[in-house]
Amino acid sequence: MIPQTPLDNSETDEPGLRKIIHVDMDAFFASVEQRDDPSLRGLPVAVGGASGRGVVAAASYEARRFGVRSAMPSARAIRLCPDLIFRPARFEVYHEVSQQIRAIFRSYTPHVEPLSLDEAYLDVTHDLMGIGSATRIAEEIRARIRAETQLTASAGVSYNKFLAKLASDQNKPDGLCVIRPGEGADFVASLPVRRFHGVGPRCAEKMARLGIETGADLAARDATFLRAHFGSMGDYLYRAARDIDHRAVRADRLRKSVGGERTFHTNVSDPGQLRETCEKIAGIVWDRIEAARAKGRTVTLKLRYADFTTLTRARSLPQCIVDRAEFTAMGRALLDELMPLPQPIRLMGLTLSGLETDNAKPEQADGQLSLL
Repeated sequence: MIPQTPLDNSETDEPGLRKIIHVDMDAFFASVEQRDDPSLRGLPVAVGGASGRGVVAAASYEARRFGVRSAMPSARAIRLCPDLIFRPARFEVYHEVSQQIRAIFRSYTPHVEPLSLDEAYLDVTHDLMGIGSATRIAEEIRARIRAETQLTASAGVSYNKFLAKLASDQNKPDGLCVIRPGEGADFVASLPVRRFHGVGPRCAEKMARLGIETGADLAARDATFLRAHFGSMGDYLYRAARDIDHRAVRADRLRKSVGGERTFHTNVSDPGQLRETCEKIAGIVWDRIEAARAKGRTVTLKLRYADFTTLTRARSLPQCIVDRAEFTAMGRALLDELMPLPQPIRLMGLTLSGLETDNAKPEQADGQLSLL
C-alpha cells in the first residue's frame, strides 16, 4: 500500500506541481439500491435487465466476487451467480445523489471535472477552506459522502490526473491511496498494463505478445517503438509509463453528447414497433437533456443489427434543437430514411451532440446511458 502522507504545501512549490484528487464512488448504482432497500445489503445485486438481452449496468461487490461485471450480458451474470438479484435502473435517483456529491466537492474547490455520475477529478492546489493538505481534504470528502448519502467512496491523491485515477482504484472499496511526488515512477512501474486507462483486453493481449506486461516493461520501450505498434496511442503510453500528465482539471469540460439506447429482448423488424421505440427513447433522452440544461444541434441514430453490425446516421441543424417534439421528429426522420431495414435490429439509440449549455454547469450532461 502506498504511504498515506499528506501532500503538504512544501511538496507543491515546484512549478506546475498540482494537488489532484480523483474520487470514485464504490459500485455506485448497486450501492444506492442497497442503501434504499436494506434487505439487499450483503447480497449480490446487479442493476439492469434480468431477462433476454439485458445487460448489467452495475454490480455490487458481493456480485463481483462471482465475476459479475458491468456491461456483461445478464444471462452470463446469472450463470456466474445464480442467486444474483436484479434491480431496474433508476437514473433519476442516481443523478440526484450525484448532484449531492458534487455539491460536497465544490465546497472545497471550484475546480471539479466530473467524468460520469460516480467519479470526478478535483484540483485542490488552492482549496477554498485553506486546509492545504490534499490527503486531509480527500479524507473529509469521503467522510462527508458517507454521512450525507450513506454511501462509500474511494479516493486517489497525487500530483497529476493519471496517477490520481490509478490511486483511487488501488485500495477499493472505501479506500484511500496517496502517491506523493517522487513516488509516481515506481508506482507505475509495478502495475500491470491492464490498469492503465485506455488499455483494454485486446490492447493488453497485443502488449503481452510484445513482452510488455508491466509499467516497467512499457517504460523500457522508446516512443518510436510504441508509435510503430500502437499508432497515436503510443505517445500516451510513452508518457503514462513515465508518470507524465500535464492535463489540467477542467471545471468547464463539456460533455460531447447526451443519449440513451435500448437493447431488445428479441430482434425487431416491425416498422411500427421500431418507430414507437424511437419515440420512447427520444422522450427519455430529452428528459436528460433538460436535466442538464444542455442544447445541441446534432441528432444521431444508432442501430445494431442482428449480426452485430452497427450503423449510425446523423443530421445537424444550423441552430440548436428547441424542444422534445423537434428532437423526436429528427430521430424519426433518420429512422424512416433507413426503412425498410435489411435485417432485424437488436439495439437502437439516440444521441444529441454539438452541445451548448444555458446558464448551467456543462458537466451535468452525463453522456450515454443504457435504457436497458
